[in-house]
Amino acid sequence: MAHEPAPDTAVSIAGVSKQFRIPSDQMRTIKQRILHPVRSREYEVLSALREVSVEVSRGEFFGIVGRNGSGKSTLMKCLAGIYRADAGEIWLRGRLAPFIELGVGFHPELTARDNVQINAIMFGLTPAEARNRFDRIIDFAELRDFVDLKLKNYSSGMQVRLAFSAMVHVDADVLLIDEVLAVGDASFQQKCHDALMGMRDQGRTILLVTHDMSAVQRFCHRAMLLERGELVAVGDPREIGRRYEEVNFQDEADALDPSSPHNGDGAAVIVDAWFEDRHGQRCATLPHGEQASACMAVEVREEMVDPIFGFVLTDSRRDMIFSVTSAWRYGATGGFTSGDRLEVRTAFENVLSPGRYRFSPQVAHAGTGSRLMDHRPEATSVVVSGGREGAGKVDLPYEIIIDRARSGAPAATDA
Repeated sequence: MAHEPAPDTAVSIAGVSKQFRIPSDQMRTIKQRILHPVRSREYEVLSALREVSVEVSRGEFFGIVGRNGSGKSTLMKCLAGIYRADAGEIWLRGRLAPFIELGVGFHPELTARDNVQINAIMFGLTPAEARNRFDRIIDFAELRDFVDLKLKNYSSGMQVRLAFSAMVHVDADVLLIDEVLAVGDASFQQKCHDALMGMRDQGRTILLVTHDMSAVQRFCHRAMLLERGELVAVGDPREIGRRYEEVNFQDEADALDPSSPHNGDGAAVIVDAWFEDRHGQRCATLPHGEQASACMAVEVREEMVDPIFGFVLTDSRRDMIFSVTSAWRYGATGGFTSGDRLEVRTAFENVLSPGRYRFSPQVAHAGTGSRLMDHRPEATSVVVSGGREGAGKVDLPYEIIIDRARSGAPAATDA
């Protein structure tokens, strides 16, 4: 390398690029090859990675996130030596244990017993060390009853158990873990998470590829976001999770759904609905903890006085989160004539938990609000990013106060 990374660096990636050539006119049969032996083949170039640079420190739990096709798995395979980078430099310090594709390093015709021995040796253990750790690996994987069964007869979940167990018992300094953890059942996933936390506490370096932003926030010290092979951002897991949600939903429409029906007498018509961020910009995602607005555009068709504007927000299960109207807060809204176009907003602090929310705007005649001019159920939606997974329907700011109980209080006595 041109320079050696700092002593506390475990993984250094400097300007790494990787391209794949994809034949645009593939000859799929022997007949085609015989009839066209000298046909020149044209290729399309796919840039899977484009000058990606990042350094991971020793003992760091580092997340790698991005949409499908963003280059996450390609980067991991370059780190593991499965792919050779076309440009750039990769530097790793210590023993490496990759867990990036189901079945890699296993032979389907061999038993679990033989595969564990071979796999452990591939990870750098001596044959004696592999034999000594065999029982621990099998017991962790909970496969004692299937140890002499050929791997081709294992389910994908059983193979994950075996591969992960082998990886965590070889004392690797750097672990590469791809999304394959999601294949296991819930109880084993929790067992894997506990093992990862234990290795993190031991100072192992772990690189984790995942689409699970709650796992990124729960485990990772830092994270990076890839998009179309390019590095978008590196930093705090919560911020990277928010950026990931923005990238993931940036192509979704944030305006009114034209299929949303009209309900009302048509004296006024809702012609648009959307969400705005704290800067007043339309958006398909809203960061948790910031000011936001739900908005509607209304065309007035008949003269009216003090119409009532209503806003209803529901979650992905169609449960109501909140409902507000102008009548509750302001009462009079003014007089309007046919042809007027209005933009009406309700601003709120976004304490919503992560997830998708749907907005149903409505306009009603003055009075009780039961005579609708227009109601557009689930006219548009927005995704809330950030916040804490599992916090409930809203993630409210809070404090926990612990007071030590005073001793010496008088004891109760009988009358």
